[in-house]
Amino acid sequence: MVSASSGASAGTERPAGPTTFQTGFPIRPDRLIEARTADDVREAVVYAAGHGLRVAAHATGHGLPGAVEGGVLVATGALDSVTVDPVARTAAIGAGATWGAVTAAAAPHGLAPLNGSSPSVGAVSYTLGGGLGILARRFGYAADHVRAVEVVTADGALRRVTPEREPELFWGLRGGGRRLGVVTSLEIGLVAVERLYGGAIAFDGERAAEVMARYLEWTRTVPDTLTSTLAALPYPNLPQVPEEVRGRYVVSVRVAFTGDAAEGERLVAPLRAIGPPLADSLREMPYAESPTIHNDPPFPHAYYGEGLMLGELDAGRAARVLELTGLGAPTMNVVQLSHLGGALAERPEPASAVPYRDAGFLLRLLSPLDGTDVASVRSLYGEVSGVLGPRVLGRALNFSFGGGDRTTGFHEPETAKRLAGLVSQYDPAGLFGGPYEG
Repeated sequence: MVSASSGASAGTERPAGPTTFQTGFPIRPDRLIEARTADDVREAVVYAAGHGLRVAAHATGHGLPGAVEGGVLVATGALDSVTVDPVARTAAIGAGATWGAVTAAAAPHGLAPLNGSSPSVGAVSYTLGGGLGILARRFGYAADHVRAVEVVTADGALRRVTPEREPELFWGLRGGGRRLGVVTSLEIGLVAVERLYGGAIAFDGERAAEVMARYLEWTRTVPDTLTSTLAALPYPNLPQVPEEVRGRYVVSVRVAFTGDAAEGERLVAPLRAIGPPLADSLREMPYAESPTIHNDPPFPHAYYGEGLMLGELDAGRAARVLELTGLGAPTMNVVQLSHLGGALAERPEPASAVPYRDAGFLLRLLSPLDGTDVASVRSLYGEVSGVLGPRVLGRALNFSFGGGDRTTGFHEPETAKRLAGLVSQYDPAGLFGGPYEG
C-alpha cells in the first residue's frame, strides 16, 4: 500500500488531497491512502477504524459531496482496470475506471455500458448513485444492470455481494450511494448498441421559453428508445468555443436514439420545425462518439449543483425557472431538464434502492463557484424549488454537486428507513459518515 501522507496532529498542516475534477471544496484529510489493490482499501479501513477516524473514498472527483476535513481519504483512482466478457456481455470495472475507458473497451465487441454523458466520470460512483445515462429511457438505470459488487465494509471485510449472497446489502449498494462501504469493483451488464442516432440542436436563448414549451410537448410523443435533455446556458466568449454559440445564451436539445437514422430524422422533425437553429449536430454515429452529444467540459472547475426529481412539469413553471436562472440571474447557471419515464419507471428484479421511479423529469441546476458564494446559489435554488412546489418529489443523489450540506430528500421515506437499517447493521460506529438521514 502506498501512503502519500501520514496523520497530522493538532496545529500541523494537513496534506493536500488527490487531483480532483471538482475544485470548489478543500480536501484536507488527516491521512491520504492511494490504493493500488482492493487489499489496500481493506487495510485503510482497518486503520481508520482502529484510530477512530472516518473514511471517505475518492475516484475522479466529479461528484465530490463537499469539503473533506480530517479522517482517512482512500484514493481509488489507480483501481482502474476494465475487463470485458463479450460472450456474457459483462464488464468487470475497478473503482477508478472512467466511463470513457469502459466504453472504449466494450465498443470493439459491439457492446456499450449504460454510461453518462461525460467520459471522465467515475463509472463505479456514478452507478452507486443510480446512474442516469444517455440511453436511460431505453435500458433504465445503470444500477439495475449490476451483477456483483466487491466492497470493503466497516469491519474491514472485503465482500463479494450478489443477489444470492447478502441480497439486502446488494439492494442497498445499488442506488444507496457510498454510505455502506468502499466499493473496489463492479461487475456490470452491457447492452448490444454499436451505433446510435444523436447529437444536439441549439437555438438562441431569447427563445428559451418557446423552445422549452415545444420540448415538453414533444416529449409526450417520443418512444422509449429515445432519451433527451434540454439545456440552457450562457457560453463564454472564448476562442475555443464554437463560433455559432460563442458569447451567447443558448438553449439546446440533446438526443440519443437507438433506432435507425431514418426514424431518428422523423422523430426530431418537430424540433427542427421550431425554427432556424444556431447549430445542428444530429446524425448517426458510432457509440464511441456519444460524448459529443453533450460535450461536457473536460477541465476541472468549481461548481455547486442540485438535482430535483419532478413528478411533472408544465410550460409556465418551466419558463419561470428559465427566467430565474437565465441571464438576469445573480450568478451563471446551467439548467438541464432530462426526460425520464420509459425503462426508468420499471421495477426490475432484483430490486434496488434507486428512488423516484415515477418521476417524469429531472431538473439539474449547476452553478460555477468562481467569484460566487454557495449561500447565494442556495438562495436561488430555493426560489426555483418554490416555483416547482409539490412537483418536486426529491433529490437526485448523483447530481447534488457539493451536496454534503444536504442530507435529506435522496430517497422515499420507506427506502430511507431501510437504508438506515443497513447502515446501522454494517457501519454501527459511523465510519462512513454517521447515521443515515436519507
